[in-house]
Amino acid sequence: MSAELRLKKLRGSGGYVMATVNDQQQMKGNLGGPDLFLAPIGRLDSQRITKHFCNTCEKEFEGSPKIEYENPNEEVAENLILAEKGQYICNSCKAVIAEYREFKKQNETVDVGSAKPLEPSSQTVAPKVPEPAQTQIKIETIAQSSTQPSSSTAVSSIEGLVVYDENAKKIGNAKQVGIDSNQSVVLLIIKNDGTEGNIPWNSIRKVGDVILLGNPTAVYQALQPGKCAKCGFSNKEGSKFCEECGSKLQ
Repeated sequence: MSAELRLKKLRGSGGYVMATVNDQQQMKGNLGGPDLFLAPIGRLDSQRITKHFCNTCEKEFEGSPKIEYENPNEEVAENLILAEKGQYICNSCKAVIAEYREFKKQNETVDVGSAKPLEPSSQTVAPKVPEPAQTQIKIETIAQSSTQPSSSTAVSSIEGLVVYDENAKKIGNAKQVGIDSNQSVVLLIIKNDGTEGNIPWNSIRKVGDVILLGNPTAVYQALQPGKCAKCGFSNKEGSKFCEECGSKLQ
C-alpha cells in the first residue's frame, strides 16, 4: 500500500476540510460512495490541513480548523474502550465541522460484549426529525420505547456513533433519529457500504458511546427495504404490501 500523500476533501456534518492523506486513511474515510468522510479517519495533524469550510459561516478559510480532543479511555462495552474523542471547530464562529471517536478492543481475540448504559445527563439534545415529518419527539418518549422502559438513559448527540448488531458486528454509523411513514421512531444510519438504512427504535438494546442492537433478524430486515417480516419475500423497494403473502411492509 502506498504511503504517498494526496490532497483530498474530507466531509463532516458541519463542513469539510482539505487535507493530505495516505491510502490507509482514504480507505477509512471511504464509506462506499464517492465522498470521503473525516469522522472515520479521526485526528489529523493540523499541518496537513490546507483549508476548511464551515457550513455555518458559509465560507472557506485557509489553514486548519481548531482541533480539540480528549482521551477518556472509558470502557463503553465489554472489551471495548473509547480511546479518544474530538472535534474539528471553526476558528471564526466556533461551530463544529466534524466529530470523531476512536474505539479500541482491550483484547483483539475476543468479541465485543454488551454496551454499558449511558449515564444520566442534565442536558439532552433533541434528535433531528427529517422533512417532511414535523412530529416533535420528546427525549423521554424515545428512552421509554427502548428495551428498558425504566432506564434513565438519555439520547444525546448520537451522530457518528458506531452501530453493532447482536453479534458484535459493525453494520454502520448512526446518522439521526427520525420518524418513518408509520409515525414510528427509527434510527437512521449510514451502512458500511455508504447507503442509508433505518432501524426500528425497539430493536436497540443499549445506547452509549456505541449503539448495540438486539434482535438481529429485525435489524437485517430493516436494512433490506421491501423485505417482508412475515414470509421473508424480497419485494421491490417502495412496495407497500408483500407480493407473496399480502402483508403490509414496514
